[in-house]
Amino acid sequence: MFEGAHTALVTPFSENGMIDTDSFRKLIDKQFDNGIKGIVPVGTTGESATLSTEEHHRVVELAVKHTAGRGLVIAGTGSNSTREAIALTQAAEEGGADAALIVTPYYNKPSQEGIFQHYRAIAESTDLPIILYSIPGRCHVEIEVDTAVRLAKDCPGIKALKEAGGVTERVRQLRAALPDEFEILSGDDALTIDFMKEGGVGVISVAANLIPKAMADMTTAMLEKRFSDAESINAQYSGLFSAFLKLDTNPVPIKAALSLAGDCLPKLRLPMVEMSDQKVDELRGILAGLNLI
Repeated sequence: MFEGAHTALVTPFSENGMIDTDSFRKLIDKQFDNGIKGIVPVGTTGESATLSTEEHHRVVELAVKHTAGRGLVIAGTGSNSTREAIALTQAAEEGGADAALIVTPYYNKPSQEGIFQHYRAIAESTDLPIILYSIPGRCHVEIEVDTAVRLAKDCPGIKALKEAGGVTERVRQLRAALPDEFEILSGDDALTIDFMKEGGVGVISVAANLIPKAMADMTTAMLEKRFSDAESINAQYSGLFSAFLKLDTNPVPIKAALSLAGDCLPKLRLPMVEMSDQKVDELRGILAGLNLI
C-alpha cells in the first residue's frame, strides 16, 4: 500500500504568518507531477506542533481536495495526548484522508505498555490505515520491536511503520519479526537505500519537497532491484541530505531550500526561526552545484 516515495510536506506561511494556500497547492502539484506516490501534510515537517486545531483540519482538507485522487494523502495526526490523537485522526478520516501517520507520544515518555495502549485506542477509533512513527531523537522513546509486533497482531488497521531511529540493524530486526504484509518506511532520506535493502518499501521524505523526481526515481529503482541506478541518485544528493540534517532542525533547512528555489517563503512559526545568512549561503552553494537554483 505504501511502496515508493511519499513527501512530508512543509506548511508554507505568508509574510503575515498565515498559511499560504497558493504555495501549498503548487507544492502538491510539484509532487504528483514528478512521480511521488503520496503526501504527508501536517507532520513534523509541516510544523504540526504550532498549527491550531482548525488549521490542522484545514490543511488536511486542502491537501485532499487538491490531490484529487492523484496519490495518497497520509495525514499526520499524532499527539502526546491519546484523546487529541483520536480526535485528529477521526477528523482526518472525515476530511477524506487515505491514511494517518501517528508519531510516538512525545514529552510524556510512556512505557512500552503505554505506547501499545495509545496506538490500540487510536486504531479502534478509526477505519483509516495507520502508519506508526518511531523517532526517538524527538520523542525520547521508541516503539520497540516487540511492541510493534503486538500492535501488528492486535490491530488490523495498523499497516506500517515509519522508522526514523537511524539504525539499519533495527530495520532488519523489525522485518524479521513482523508479518510480511506489514510495511516499513524510512524516515531518513540518507538511509533510504540501506533501509530498503533490509526490507523497507519506501520513504517518507523531507528532501522530496525540493527533489520529488529524484526521490521517486530512487525508490522505484530499489523496488525494481536496479540497485546501481538507486545508488547513483543517492550519491548525487548525499551532500544535500547531509546539509538538511546538519544545518538546522527540520523543517528549517528545507524551507530555506524551497525559498531559494522559489517555491515558498522561508517563514516559520516560533519557536522555530530562519537560518543565519551564513548557513543560507552554504545551502545556496549546494543547491547551485546540483542545478536546483
